[in-house]
Amino acid sequence: MSVFGVNQGTPSRVSAAPAFAKGADISWVAGMEAQGYTWKDKNGVTRDIVQILKQDYQINSVRIRVFVNPSSSYGNGYMNKERAAALAKRAKDAGMSVMLTLHYSDSWADPGQQTKPAGWASYTFQQLMDAVWNHTREVMTAMQSKGVTPDWVQIGNETNDGMLWNDGKASLNMKNYAWLINTGHNAVKSISTATKTIVHLANGYDNSVFVWNIGGLIANGAAFDIIGMSLYPSSTDWSSKVTQTISNSNNMISRYGKPVMITEIGMDYNQPAAAKSFVADIKTKIRNITGGNGLGVFYWEPQATPGYNGGYNKGAWQADGKPTIALEGFLN
Repeated sequence: MSVFGVNQGTPSRVSAAPAFAKGADISWVAGMEAQGYTWKDKNGVTRDIVQILKQDYQINSVRIRVFVNPSSSYGNGYMNKERAAALAKRAKDAGMSVMLTLHYSDSWADPGQQTKPAGWASYTFQQLMDAVWNHTREVMTAMQSKGVTPDWVQIGNETNDGMLWNDGKASLNMKNYAWLINTGHNAVKSISTATKTIVHLANGYDNSVFVWNIGGLIANGAAFDIIGMSLYPSSTDWSSKVTQTISNSNNMISRYGKPVMITEIGMDYNQPAAAKSFVADIKTKIRNITGGNGLGVFYWEPQATPGYNGGYNKGAWQADGKPTIALEGFLN
C-alpha cells in the first residue's frame, strides 16, 4: 500500500504550534460555501470566512473533522479526507495551525454514539486496530499531500465511553479502548513525531468521568499527549461551569502529568453578551494555568448561522450574515 511509503517521523512543513491556540472548528465551511453561504464582517463587508476569523478575532488555529465514509460531503457538513485536506491547506496558507479530529465513524461520534463505519462492522478486534492504523495514516498522508502536517490530532471525538462500539466501549472493555487509542497515537507518530495526540471527552466540568476514563486509559497502557475537553454551558451557568472545568483541568494535570486543551466550546447565538464573557473567561483562565499546561480554546463551528444543519444554534453568526460579539472574547 502506498500509504506505507511515507517517510516516517519527518514532518513536512510542520510549523511550531502557537504557545496558546485560539481556535475555531470550521468543518462546515466547505459545505456551507457549496450551498451558497457567504459571511460578512461586523461592518457588513463580505469577506473570506477564514480571513475574518484570523484578522478580526485573532483566531490562529482551526479544527477539522474527518469521517471514514460519510454519506454526504456537502449540505450536512460531513467531511471526507480529501475535502478536509483542502480545507486544512486553506487554513495553513492563511498562517493558521491545524487540529485534525478523527471520528472513526461514518457519521457523528459523541458520548451517545460511537458507531463503527459500515465497512468495519464485521471486523475482528485485530482488524479494527488495523483499520484505525490505516485510516489514521491515510488521512495524515492526504493532508501532507497538500503540504499540511497537523499540529494536533484527536484520536476519536468525545470518547466518554470509548469508541468503535461495542468492541471499544470503555464501560465494557477499557483495555480495548486503550489499545485503540494507542493504535491511533502510534499511527500519527509514524507519520509525524512532532504532532501531538489528544484524547477528547465531553463535559469538561465532570471530574469523575475524566478520572474514570483518562485514568483507565493510562492504567491500561494508552499513550497520548493532551487531554481535550468540550464545554457547552448556558448563559446562566457558564461562570460556575468554567470554575469546575478549570478545577478539573488542574486535577488532570496534577494526576496524569498531561496538559489540557478545550477543543470545543459554544453558546446560543442569541446570548451574545454572555457568550463573549464566557469565551473571554475560559480563554484567560486556561491560558493562565500554571506551567503553560493550558494549551488553547476552540469555538465549535462559529460560522454557523442560526438553525444550520437541522437546528444548530450555538454559532456566532446571525441570519443577516454578520457576526455576533461572541468571538470578541478571544481578543487580547
